[in-house]
Amino acid sequence: MGLSWQQGPLSAGAIGHFLTAEPLPERLLFAEPLRRRMRVEYNGTWIADSENVVLLYEPGRYPVAYFPREDVDAQALVATQRVTRNKDLGDTAWYGVRSGDRVVERAAWEFTDPPEHAAEFKGHVAFAWRAMDAFYEEDERILGHAADPYHRIDIRETSRVLEVRHAGSLIARSEHPLVLFESGFAPRWYVPRTDIDEARLRPVEGQTFCPYKGVCDYYDIGEAGRSAWSYRAPYSEVDRISDFVSFEPDKVEVYLDGRRLEQEPGQNVVPHGIDRGLDVEEVRRR
Repeated sequence: MGLSWQQGPLSAGAIGHFLTAEPLPERLLFAEPLRRRMRVEYNGTWIADSENVVLLYEPGRYPVAYFPREDVDAQALVATQRVTRNKDLGDTAWYGVRSGDRVVERAAWEFTDPPEHAAEFKGHVAFAWRAMDAFYEEDERILGHAADPYHRIDIRETSRVLEVRHAGSLIARSEHPLVLFESGFAPRWYVPRTDIDEARLRPVEGQTFCPYKGVCDYYDIGEAGRSAWSYRAPYSEVDRISDFVSFEPDKVEVYLDGRRLEQEPGQNVVPHGIDRGLDVEEVRRR
């Protein structure tokens, strides 16, 4: 997703390339100011509150928010003896995080002596996303990971014909599907339920969470497990796909204008679990 995840330009599986005569470093990191107020909540207390957060993008990772120490409650950080080494940014000191009677171990870290080219991280602390109770931009909770400003979703109407077949049977046929373009992913095709033989969809337990779309439900089709999915109540930003269904082209046969689609390399989605202390209904209310 976005700049450094999935097939983004800084990821290991990037589908594009930089037009340079000399090869780029094997690992290319990127840092930039977030330019949004961000806060961290733990045990009912704001332990960090800053308008000067720096985002770090590392290949294959979601962006991580680093807070200036002066914007972090000094009493919240519990020093430890644990020091690891980041191969790009040097020694990394780890902290526990404390608020009131609650303490969580190894929940924050900082680069103690970053190289000169990464000097903006000197004196900055990051917090483990799942160890904290919540992260906010202004007064809105941000779910999953720090928001990637390079992650984009566009949804378009199309008159192309989409057909889905499995074991010789027609599962769906639509002359007006929606196509969802998402940073780092191949296009995904969503079909209205009126164009689907819903008797062939068997709901299964277990949901995943997308920080940009919401909670996702899954369906089996025959023996093809979790071969279809739907955002039944997505975030308002993508509500055009609400209750539409999409299908995995590596599990069932998906045809677009008669051409069979295939799962593209690097397109296996790594799903999010639900944030610590966050239930599905709270995600739906987001």
